[in-house]
Amino acid sequence: MLQPGIVPLRPLGLGEILDGAVRAIRANPAVMFGLSAAAVAIAVVLQALVQVAVAPTISAQISDWLEGSSFGSAMGSETGTISDLYGSSFGQLASLPLTQLVITILTGLLIVSVSKSVLGEKITVGEVVRTSRVWWVLGFTLLAGFTSLLATGAVVALAVLLVQAQSWGALAASLLILVPLLVVATVWFTIRTMLVPPALMLEGRGFWFTVARAWRLTRGSFWRLLGISLLVSIMVGFASSAVQFPVSVIAQLVTGDTTGMSVASVAINSVGEAITLTLTTTYQAAVTALLYIDVRMRREGLDLELGQAAAARTA
Repeated sequence: MLQPGIVPLRPLGLGEILDGAVRAIRANPAVMFGLSAAAVAIAVVLQALVQVAVAPTISAQISDWLEGSSFGSAMGSETGTISDLYGSSFGQLASLPLTQLVITILTGLLIVSVSKSVLGEKITVGEVVRTSRVWWVLGFTLLAGFTSLLATGAVVALAVLLVQAQSWGALAASLLILVPLLVVATVWFTIRTMLVPPALMLEGRGFWFTVARAWRLTRGSFWRLLGISLLVSIMVGFASSAVQFPVSVIAQLVTGDTTGMSVASVAINSVGEAITLTLTTTYQAAVTALLYIDVRMRREGLDLELGQAAAARTA
């Protein structure tokens, strides 16, 4: 069986996709780990700076609100701890868009490296960074996020209107219907657009044509893509917890800060987050690229084209 690179050139099984993602990282560590670690480190440092700047302000505002409410009076001395916890959480939330921006760009760049590794080729960091189509991936991600935000905003706006009208029965019925529908629609849209980033990076066609083509590629493969995505998410979640939890414990023991507000605590936790983001981003990007290649081999005979390209390269 022809296998010039990290996976055999035929429709892939689950184990071959999961193992191929690891092989992709080992095949080009300079890009998959070096570039990823550098990009994630910059993102995490900026995220930590935003968190340190924003969290105290939010904590102070929450503390003022609690002190002036009956709820805060009932809590007594716990008011400061609760406000710090919420301040730290909202500080992380405020810095999340910056991290997601970097991860989106990084994922698009890593997909190129994985596609080269399938044929046993290696691309340099400089060649990857010069790939301009990554901005299309960023644009699509922002567009998809805006669409999701609009849908969520519509549900929230309806709930606010019903609360103002004191229509409690209509509110309960609407939430029971719309919230599950929103969750299902989000999952469905996420899977149907899963192959858009690799298609945009690896196909040299127009933006909307490529988006529509990637959408059609997932037709008939929805449940398989969903199952593999869930499995990878669970694996990545366990890996992240295995790294982040000990780091958070160390941060609490070293700094004595249980709320994560201090600069030292943010710095230590940021190290753990940089490690987890580097590992998870590289692996998930590799899996996404291999799923795209697998679907095309199943539906379009891409394995034959890749086999011919591999044969021509070695001839």
